[in-house]
Amino acid sequence: MDFSFTEEQSMLRDTVASYLADTYDFDKRRAAIGKEPGWRPEVWKAFAEELGILGAPFSEELGGLGGGPIENMVVMEELGKALVVEPYLPTVVIGGGFLKHSGHAGAADLIGEIIAGTATFAFAYAEPQGRYNIADLTTTARKDGSGYVINGRKAVVVGAPWATHLIVTARTGGAQRDAQGISVFVVPKDADGVSTRDYPTVDGSRASEITFENVSVGADALLGPADNGLPLLEKVLDEAIAATCAEGVGVLRKLHEGTLEYTKQRKQFGAPISSFQVLQHRMVDMFINVEQSISMTYMATIKLADDAERSKAVSAAKVQLGKACKFVGQNAIQLHGGMGMTDEMAIGHYFKRATMIESAFGNTDHHLARYEFLSLGQAA
Repeated sequence: MDFSFTEEQSMLRDTVASYLADTYDFDKRRAAIGKEPGWRPEVWKAFAEELGILGAPFSEELGGLGGGPIENMVVMEELGKALVVEPYLPTVVIGGGFLKHSGHAGAADLIGEIIAGTATFAFAYAEPQGRYNIADLTTTARKDGSGYVINGRKAVVVGAPWATHLIVTARTGGAQRDAQGISVFVVPKDADGVSTRDYPTVDGSRASEITFENVSVGADALLGPADNGLPLLEKVLDEAIAATCAEGVGVLRKLHEGTLEYTKQRKQFGAPISSFQVLQHRMVDMFINVEQSISMTYMATIKLADDAERSKAVSAAKVQLGKACKFVGQNAIQLHGGMGMTDEMAIGHYFKRATMIESAFGNTDHHLARYEFLSLGQAA
């Protein structure tokens, strides 16, 4: 297949890469995540005003660049290379994705705020008992006049400390794990009854445990159809997984490149360890894992437009990426020796991010089982 990029997509990649090389080096990132608020709002402002990348996947009618999933992939890969913590995925890919696909009456206004950099989103979907089952919900949204009252708890809501809005999944009908009865809402984070417990994550980001206690929202908070939000939820999640795979590709590239560079400098028995045949074989295996992840991520991104093949392609890519994150990450640390896990070395931070990506939106085992079900279970 032809995986070549258009001139506009290549320019987008070069623009993001050049900006991050100038303003987002490892030391600046490490300093930013080590203190409050844990990110740099000026970088987010530059994403909006200088680079315009917050509009990359949105149509020109909405004020965007007229792109889509491929533009998200290009941006996410570059963000992965620099270990960017600013919330592009939860805001642009997930928040923007729900707004685009839901047909929400106020979508254009909120997307305009995303593109301008004034609105940031976090995705409150995971619950302590749910594991990776997105339909396992104890959070409820009870009809109250024309609106709803939301009660429940969400866990590990990445980027929530910086968010102005939350995308919330809640049960409006059915039993706890039913496919029917799921609805999706957009809720201002400062709404009455929303409380958070914020904390840093192992990879340098920020997340929150969020409690909703009698949170009243209007009918205009509903995204998509009431009681039948699962198809919308699955579509946006598949887009988010593909974008996460793209970020993972960026992380894997840096893990491999950093290891190659280190083994050329590190000497043992009077020779660079890169000259040892057994280590050459190991680094070739790392390279193969990276290249396979790139190809499958590109394929999954292309398949996002095909509803029949989308989920299967995304899970296949996530399986390959998860295996590569583990293999490439562990070998990068081993070849660096004990110093690979020190906070002062970038390689350890890439390893931590790779570890988090492997489990994001379902780990390798989960997506292997999902791929099997989509390929064989439905046919049976």
